[in-house]
Amino acid sequence: MTPIVHFSRRYRLSASHRLHVGTMSEEENYATFGKCNNPFGHGHNYVLEVTVAGPVDAATGMVVDMVALDSLVNAQIVERFDQTHLNMDPLFAEALVPSTENFVIEVEKMLQKSVCALGIRLVRARMEETSNNSFDLLPQEPRERVVF
Repeated sequence: MTPIVHFSRRYRLSASHRLHVGTMSEEENYATFGKCNNPFGHGHNYVLEVTVAGPVDAATGMVVDMVALDSLVNAQIVERFDQTHLNMDPLFAEALVPSTENFVIEVEKMLQKSVCALGIRLVRARMEETSNNSFDLLPQEPRERVVF
């Protein structure tokens, strides 16, 4: 049996958002979200940690080509969301509240298929919003079966 090794890499991005539900009154929104409901939004220096798993390549001694993983995450996530207002992004512009919980779910969906193309499996996406708040998404099953 080939051992499977987990590898984690961290990425940083800064973005703002406003937590607000359009079907709720201003008073209800403020009661629910407090200062996070500021009409002008507020920002975070997010840290995204991506954990992948796979067998160690015999030639390189690595689970994944870090340059390829960095390229993928930077192109799909960092370049898209860094220095933006999440409420303005098409993912959140309709009715999805850009909470960090929803943000990490959308990031995981975006990365899942591409990571599989690298011959590895995405096992965790973790979004740190502040030093006190972080959100982990541990996919139960890969969206595409990868055979190691």
